[in-house]
Amino acid sequence: MLYLVATPIGNLEEISARALDVLRSADVIAAEDTRHTAVLLNKYGITTRTVAYHKFNEKSSASGLIDMLKSGKTVAVVSDAGMPTVSDPGHILTTAAIENGIEYTVVSGACAAVNALVLSGLDTRTFTVLGFLPEKNIDRVRYIDPYVNTPGTLVFYSAVHDIKKDLAFLYERLGARKVAVCREMTKLYETVTRGILGDDMDITEKGEFAVVVEGCKTNALNSLTAERHIEYYLNCGENLKDAVKKTAADRRVAKNEIYRVALEMKNKDRK
Repeated sequence: MLYLVATPIGNLEEISARALDVLRSADVIAAEDTRHTAVLLNKYGITTRTVAYHKFNEKSSASGLIDMLKSGKTVAVVSDAGMPTVSDPGHILTTAAIENGIEYTVVSGACAAVNALVLSGLDTRTFTVLGFLPEKNIDRVRYIDPYVNTPGTLVFYSAVHDIKKDLAFLYERLGARKVAVCREMTKLYETVTRGILGDDMDITEKGEFAVVVEGCKTNALNSLTAERHIEYYLNCGENLKDAVKKTAADRRVAKNEIYRVALEMKNKDRK
């Protein structure tokens, strides 16, 4: 039998009795990082043999694990944290299991995306987990553009060295939407910073992050001309800089484009 076992995303006590039983009784544990998993296993006195199963050896390791399963062995798969296959290794193995007629099941537990979604306070009725953004900007654009107009909430993962860059990119592509940045979930210093994409947010750059972004909302202001759109924010008391910023975000265009419109408006007023 093949088990995909969810493990804690932070607090090691957040693991089920069933998960511990499966990890104890398995013939082998396929772990994303055997050293990381050893911390969890040592805490609960589990001595099951572990083998490496990560994104760099996933294809080659899957074949060996399938052979074990065919011989009657029980294999438990764990990632460093959360649910295997959700932005973590596991999918290649489950696909191979299906192709070989091998049953597998999931041992329930933590998933960082679900924790972050609930902590965000945003709409939970429909959501899409997009995980980590690609490294190259052109790949990021291609990756996220199909979801720009999705009405459901979007959930991303971000590493500490990428969080500021990721937030800036999301603002550029999605506009000024509500956002919640969740850090160190289930740990002692868990924090949730809520705000609007594009605004300055006080974020401690430590740990791992989940970023939850409001889905696309129909904006009636976009039916106005760019000039009228800017005037709306000016009449609301915004200064020109912020009016330009918000108009560009609403229309999902570059700020420079809206700034040129604002300059033309000022030149007209002078005449």
